[in-house]
Amino acid sequence: MTGRVALLACAAALLMSACGGTADGNPPPVDEITVAAASDLRPAFEELGATFEAETGTKVTFSFGSSGQLREQILGGAPFDLFASANVEFVDDVIEGGRGVATTKADYASGRIVLWAPTGVALPRSIEDLTEQQYRRLVIANPEHAPYGLAAQQALESAGVYEQVQSRLVYGENISDTFRIAQSGNADVGIVALSLSIADGSDYTLIPSELHEPLEQALVVTSTGARGDAATAFAELIGSPEGREVMARYGFALPGETPETQG
Repeated sequence: MTGRVALLACAAALLMSACGGTADGNPPPVDEITVAAASDLRPAFEELGATFEAETGTKVTFSFGSSGQLREQILGGAPFDLFASANVEFVDDVIEGGRGVATTKADYASGRIVLWAPTGVALPRSIEDLTEQQYRRLVIANPEHAPYGLAAQQALESAGVYEQVQSRLVYGENISDTFRIAQSGNADVGIVALSLSIADGSDYTLIPSELHEPLEQALVVTSTGARGDAATAFAELIGSPEGREVMARYGFALPGETPETQG
């Protein structure tokens, strides 16, 4: 166990004085924490969750979905320990609603959206290509509660093609559902998260980030006591050099960088 992880494990211990409570000197871990996370985070967070469990003994159970719906669940009393949103505003809502520990709020990444097409469909090389008749159905995440869907709508509007493709739009509940719809062939093209495309190992076309508001993603701890300490430890892992490497590998820009940094 590294010095960093040992310190985090102490913070996550069951309120054992001075982090001492077992025969081998290591603190007994919290058995499990639950994390509500935007669905674009699935590949990166599942990898980090496995690392965290291996290093601390604490299992991380995820509930992936649209950030807006997860916000509503947390404000309604859902017992999550950490909320990782695809935008900052929903984290602020949770804090203002008394369900987030304000001192733990942290930016952890910026996301990107891409054009993606299933096998047998020509991949659009620009967002303007979506006006072509071969793209009969275009799937995006629901912009009412999914930040990636809102970014997709903004990009279509900024490119001047929204009115031309609006009648062809279908909507996923979140960005993972959007990608699933595109993969199934029930849409000819999808505007999806770069992270999911990278995890899939498939081709994609980056949408210029200037076409939409930044997808600035933030997190906040939503429990207290030992579980809150363990959730804070997991948040620390996300922001650590090890965590930043994983996030960057899935196409996220990191705090202090711009989305263009990783092309």
